[in-house]
Amino acid sequence: MDHGAENVMSGTTHGPVVQAGRVNDIHFHHHEPRAPVIPRQLPPAPRLFTGRRRELADLDRWFDAEDALVAVVSGPGGVGKTSLALRWLHTARTRFPDGQLYVELGAHSPGGPATPSEVLEWFLLALGTPAAEIPLEVSRRQALFRTLTADRRLALLLDDAVSAAQIRPLLPTSPHSAVLVTSRWRLSGLAVDGARFVDVESFDLNASLELLEHALGPRVTSEPDAARELAHLCGGLPIALSVVGARLSTHPRRTLSGEVGSLRTERLGSLSVDGGVSVEAVFDLSYVELPARHARIYRLCSVNPGTSFGLGAAAAAADEPPPDIAPVLADLVDKNLLSEVGDERYGYHDLLRAHARQHAEWHSAAERDAALWRVVQWYLDGAVAADRVVVPDRPRVGPRYEVAPAAFGRVAEALGWLETERGNLVNATREAADHGRHDLAWQLAEAQWGLYLHRRHLTDWVTTFEIGARAARRAGHAVAESRLRLQLAIGYVELGRREDASREVSRALDLGKAAGDLGSVSTALRQLGRIARAGGDAEGALTYFRHSLAVATELGRPRSVALAHRRIGEALTDLGRLEEAVAEFTEAGQILADLGQRVELARLRGVMARPLLELDRVDEAARLLEAAHPVLAETGSPAYLAAVLLPLADVAERRNDPAKARLHLRAAADAYTAVGEPVPDDIGSRLTT
Repeated sequence: MDHGAENVMSGTTHGPVVQAGRVNDIHFHHHEPRAPVIPRQLPPAPRLFTGRRRELADLDRWFDAEDALVAVVSGPGGVGKTSLALRWLHTARTRFPDGQLYVELGAHSPGGPATPSEVLEWFLLALGTPAAEIPLEVSRRQALFRTLTADRRLALLLDDAVSAAQIRPLLPTSPHSAVLVTSRWRLSGLAVDGARFVDVESFDLNASLELLEHALGPRVTSEPDAARELAHLCGGLPIALSVVGARLSTHPRRTLSGEVGSLRTERLGSLSVDGGVSVEAVFDLSYVELPARHARIYRLCSVNPGTSFGLGAAAAAADEPPPDIAPVLADLVDKNLLSEVGDERYGYHDLLRAHARQHAEWHSAAERDAALWRVVQWYLDGAVAADRVVVPDRPRVGPRYEVAPAAFGRVAEALGWLETERGNLVNATREAADHGRHDLAWQLAEAQWGLYLHRRHLTDWVTTFEIGARAARRAGHAVAESRLRLQLAIGYVELGRREDASREVSRALDLGKAAGDLGSVSTALRQLGRIARAGGDAEGALTYFRHSLAVATELGRPRSVALAHRRIGEALTDLGRLEEAVAEFTEAGQILADLGQRVELARLRGVMARPLLELDRVDEAARLLEAAHPVLAETGSPAYLAAVLLPLADVAERRNDPAKARLHLRAAADAYTAVGEPVPDDIGSRLTT
């Protein structure tokens, strides 16, 4: 055995210790949906809740009287629809032991409303469906969702809906479920689905005064006339009353009468709600009283492409250091002009976001645009820094990879950031493309590769790389377009769209050849082989893989050579040519060991165990897997860890140790649940037998 083979078999490596991730990797496992998990997705209950006794009683009565409940909670913006829905669902949560699902449908979000297909994907994942088994067509997703919910006691909050058509595919079939929909429209079309309707109106005088008392205490009773007038001027809208209450609570010497006088003289504007009540006057009064720096940050944070943002994004918008901006954001939260939606994470109420954006436009469109592109580039730099950690050694073409600062030390930390900011990253990609900043759009897409590789999110995956590939074409960057089309193709394969995948790989191959980019050519050939192998054509796959090896060898890129050897080994394993497969894996391992490709070498050992076990070389397989296990555990990727734990279970079974086999299977399942992902069926089914 040569020196490289000894490295592979013994579990030792030479060269620097470098973590590497998966590059252009596709998994073709067939899973049936397994037993669903219990999701707990509701946001926290509102801290202050006033009135709505009749509406809560109606919801109680309808749920008790009906086999299932669909209720549309409608009313103008700022009236407290979501608070009402959350209050009832939290109070009634014991009635729904099988979980609660929540989605913000985004009727008024910057990125536009969510589609039923997107929401069904999120719900199916939350209910335990392996991502590879989620169909592409919305009708099939709907059918699967109905099957999974048929016998469950579930609560759903579908927040900020735009239409009945958006809602109808999301209704479960369980006779014991409850679905609450919030919308500014009544969505009368849902009546045919048995919906009940809760029309949420502005607070009456007593409820308005009660809310003000929560904020201001005895000041309300000491100025009863002014308090009543204040409630009238706020139109009974909880959001307006909350803003006024927050402002007055920070000015204990200000009288309610003085506040009334200010509101009476403040101009009325266009930010109105049904019935002609304007809330812009209320928001304007709080806005004009802000210190200039606070007002600027309030305006500029509203350009964030998603619905929530962290301290770093806010600092980028304001062009100030994060420690300097944190107290300002805290003050805006205290004034109810921002909401704190997580640890150092913020968001606007819809009306306040519109108000802030309006003032950003009025104050200076140039300042607003500069803030937008600072934020977009901040997300790009963060994604680049995270992607470098998640998949550190893959070839890239984006110039930011040369200049973006290091920000993450571990794979799990980097993936966590990408996951948290996923909505902002997708919307930033779309925003850049829509504004003709194609250079930023394709770079953002490229930088999200590690996220989708590890965590899938297939709808966002395909959307992002479709935008990115178009943007690269419009930017005239053929190499970037080729590589983005390869990554788009993998998303298509994961969705079962192999014809689309083949088309994109063929385009990428042509682009790579025309640009003289042998790296793209080698990768495209490797992906054509993977598609052929997934279709059961192992001989055809072997031809593609060997062609890829020839190109990679000509290119002189050792890592690509190693990957080609690995793929050849997989095809040979499929063909039953086991000794040849082991030789190919050994060659790949020698190269990866010499390069210090620690994670890729560990992953190779996982696939090499299969032919070794079939050859009854159990001890050799065990040594490889035991060496790979701690390395893959460090990545935080459940798929990587499962890829070594499953063959370890096979080793234990070969050694007649079912208890140890079960421990490995349980560890694989726990790796998925630890990151909130469903457990694949090949693990779950083995645990239940």
